[in-house]
Amino acid sequence: MPTTTIADATPATSGRWPVPEERRMVTVLFVDIVGSTALVTRLDPEDVRTLQRAYFDTVGGVLRRWHGVVEKYIGDAVMALFGARDSDGFDAYRAVRAGLEIQRALDRRALAGGPRLRVRIGVATGEAVVDLAGARDGGHGAASGAVITTAARLQEYAPPGGVALCAATHRATAGLVEQRRVPPVALAGTASPVDVWHATALVRPAPVRHDGPFLGRRRELAAARDQIVRAVRDRRPRWVSLVGSAGSGRSRLLHELSRSVATVDAVAVRWCVARCLPYPDHPLAPVAELVRGFAGLRATDPPAWVRRRLGTALAALVPPERLPAAVSTLARLVAGPDGADPADAGLAGAAALWRELLLTLAARQPVVVAVDDVDRAAPEVTGFLRALLAAATGRRLPLAVVTAHRPQWAEPLPEPSAPVDLRPLGPVDSGRLLRHLLRRAGRPVALADRLLPLVDGSPGHAAAYVRSLVEGADNAADLPVPEPVRRAVDARLDRLDGDQRAALMAVASRAAACPAPTVDRLLDWAPGRARPVLRSLVALGLLATRPSGGYAVAEAVVRQVAYARLPRAVRAEFARRAAEAPRPGPAPVPAARPAPVDAAQTAALHTTRPAPLQAALAAPVRALQPAPVHTTQAAAAHAVPPPHPAPARPPVGAPARRPSTLTPLTGRRPAGRPAPTASTPATSRRSTSSPAPTAATPTAHLPTGLRTAPTPNPATARPAGERDRPSPPARPSRPRVVPLRSPGPSTQRPRVGDPGNRCRGLAKAAGDAGGEVRWRAARFRDGAADGGTAGAGRGRTPSVRAPARAAA
Repeated sequence: MPTTTIADATPATSGRWPVPEERRMVTVLFVDIVGSTALVTRLDPEDVRTLQRAYFDTVGGVLRRWHGVVEKYIGDAVMALFGARDSDGFDAYRAVRAGLEIQRALDRRALAGGPRLRVRIGVATGEAVVDLAGARDGGHGAASGAVITTAARLQEYAPPGGVALCAATHRATAGLVEQRRVPPVALAGTASPVDVWHATALVRPAPVRHDGPFLGRRRELAAARDQIVRAVRDRRPRWVSLVGSAGSGRSRLLHELSRSVATVDAVAVRWCVARCLPYPDHPLAPVAELVRGFAGLRATDPPAWVRRRLGTALAALVPPERLPAAVSTLARLVAGPDGADPADAGLAGAAALWRELLLTLAARQPVVVAVDDVDRAAPEVTGFLRALLAAATGRRLPLAVVTAHRPQWAEPLPEPSAPVDLRPLGPVDSGRLLRHLLRRAGRPVALADRLLPLVDGSPGHAAAYVRSLVEGADNAADLPVPEPVRRAVDARLDRLDGDQRAALMAVASRAAACPAPTVDRLLDWAPGRARPVLRSLVALGLLATRPSGGYAVAEAVVRQVAYARLPRAVRAEFARRAAEAPRPGPAPVPAARPAPVDAAQTAALHTTRPAPLQAALAAPVRALQPAPVHTTQAAAAHAVPPPHPAPARPPVGAPARRPSTLTPLTGRRPAGRPAPTASTPATSRRSTSSPAPTAATPTAHLPTGLRTAPTPNPATARPAGERDRPSPPARPSRPRVVPLRSPGPSTQRPRVGDPGNRCRGLAKAAGDAGGEVRWRAARFRDGAADGGTAGAGRGRTPSVRAPARAAA
C-alpha cells in the first residue's frame, strides 16, 4: 500500500480564479480487456453485467489508491488521469505502479462463475488542457490533447497482462521500474514510428554516483560535521537536519558528510544510511534498508544468503542463544523488494529489535543513522528515529541522527536539533559546475553563460539542462524546460492554494515588475486583495520585490513553467487588462505665474556689484567703446541671439563680390590697449559686464580670438511712442561666443559676408585701436583683389603683427 502523502491543494476554481483550465503535464492510463468482443458475445447479458461490475470495481479501487482520477468509462475500457489537478512530481511513476497492480489484482481475483480476465494497459505522458473543476471521477472530457490518443493506441501494442510505456513515461520512471525496450511501432495517425517500452516489475534504484566536483557547500558541510563531532565527543545525541529544495544537493551533501566524518578522535564511526523511495509498499521499508546496509545485503539476495549474512553481522551484538530468533525476525523485515509483506504483524517487533541493536552498537563505537528524503517516509519511520534518539539520550551514547528533506516538511524535530539550510549556489559556483558538466558531456563550455540564468543556483537543474543538451537540444537560447525540472516546479506550484497560484501566474504573465493593483485588475479582484497574497508568495521564496514597488517571479524557470500553464486565451485577456490599466504618471505641475518685475530692483541688481569687481570686468573693454550706447540699443544687444545669424545680402544690382575669408584676431594684445596691472586684474574672455555691440554697430571682436554674434531681439523692442522714455536696464545675458576658425583653401565656402564690410565694421568699433585693423583689412583686400598674392588665396591666414613689423 502506498504511504507517501500528497499535499492536497485548494481547488483552483476558488476565489474567482479566472483560469478554469490549465495546460498541464499529465499521465494518462488506458485499460482495455483482451478479447472483450468475443467474451460478451458468448455470455448472457446479466453475466456480462456482473463481470463488468467486478472489473470496474477492481480497476477503480487500484486507481484511486494511487491517486488517479477515472476520467471516463468507454465500454469495457477505463481511462484515468494522473497529475490532472495536483502533482507531486511522481505522476508517471504512480501510473505505472497502478498499471502493474491492476494486472496482479485481476490475476488474484477469481470472478464467480466467470472467465479469467486479461487486460492491456498503455501509459503516456504529455501536455493536455485540463478542466480543473471537471478533474474528478466521472468528469467526462476533463482533459484534451494528443497524449490521450497516444495512451489508447499504446495499449494495443502491450502484451496481454502487460503495460506499454511511451518515451516520456520511460524517462520519468527510469531507475524505479524495470523496463524492456521493444521495436518502435507505427501508431495510427503518427508520421514516424514511436519508441515503446514494456514495464515488467519494480526495481530498487542503484546508489547514486557522486563523481563530480563538490562546489559551494563547504560551509554547510563544516556546520553539519561540527554538530556530529560535538554529539560524539559530548555523548549528547542530536538530530542534524539537511534542509533544501529539490535539486539543491541534499544527497550529495549527505554523501560528503559520511566521508568527512569517518573517524572522531581516531575512533571509527559506523554509518547506517537509508533512502526513502516514493510510495514504498511498506511503511518500514527505510528501516529494512538500514538493516540491509548494515549486513551488506541486496534486495535480490536469496533467503538463505540473507540469513547467513545476518548471522555474521549480528554475532558480535546478540548472545548466541538469542541469535537464531533475531536473525529470523530481521529476515522477515528485509524480505521482498520493498521491505516485507504489509500483512505481517511482526514487523513492528522487528523494528524494535533493530533499534535495540543500534543502541548496543553505539555503546561500543560512535553511530550515525542517516535517512535521505525523509519527507517521503511514513510516520512509522520518523517514530522509529525519535524513539532511537530518546533512548540514546537517556543512556548518553555517542549517536547522531541525520535526515535530509525539503523545506515543506512540517514534522517537528526533537531537541536538540540543528538544521542546516542549503541555499542556492552563487553565480561563480554555478558557472564552475556548468562548465564541468558541459566539458564532461562534450558540449561547448561557452553555453554556460546562457544556462546560468536558467539554473537559479540549483545543481540538479544544472545537470538536467546539460543532459537535455546532450539528448538533442540544439542550443540554449530556446531550450525548453527539462522534464525533471518541469515536474519539480509543477509540484511546487500545486502545493499553493487557489489565490496564491492565481497571483503567481498573473505576475508571471508580465515581463516587468507587477504591482499589487495590477494583479487585482488582472484577476478581477477587489482592490487590496492581492497584496497579502503576494506577500505570502514572497515569504515562500516564489516572488521577489523590486525597488519600484512591484513584484517579479524570483526564479526564471518558475516563471517559465507558470506562464506555460496559462492557456493562450487567458494570456491574451491578461494582456488586454494590463493595457487598459491606468498607468501612474508624474503629478501635473501647475503653471507658475510670472512675478511682476520691479524696475528699481532690476536696476539695483545690475548696478550694485562691488566696485573693484565691476571696474575689473569693465576695464578690458573700455578701449573698444567709442561712444556711449543708448539704453534701447543696449537692451537689444543683450537679447539672446539666434544660433547662426544670416549674413547681410547685397542689394539687388550691386556688383558681385568675391567671397573671402576673414583674418581672425589672435590672442595678442593690439597696440594702444593697456596691459592688466595689479589694480586692474585680467578677466575672462567671456566677460558679461561690458556693453554688447548695438544694433547699429557691427559685431565687435574681443582681442582673444573669440567673436560674439548677438542680434537684436524684436520681442524686446519698444513701441515708437515709448522710445524716448527711459527704461530700466535689462539683465545682461551671456552673449553667444563663437571661436573663429582658421580659413581653409580658397575653394572653401566662407561662413561670413564681405570681408571689407566686416573689417570696416571692426575698425569703426575699435576706435583708436583700429589703426592696425584698418591696415590689416586693406592689406587683406588688396591680396584678394590681385588673386590672393598677399596670402589669403594661398589658404594661409597671416598672423596679426604690429604695422611697422608687417610693413618691413
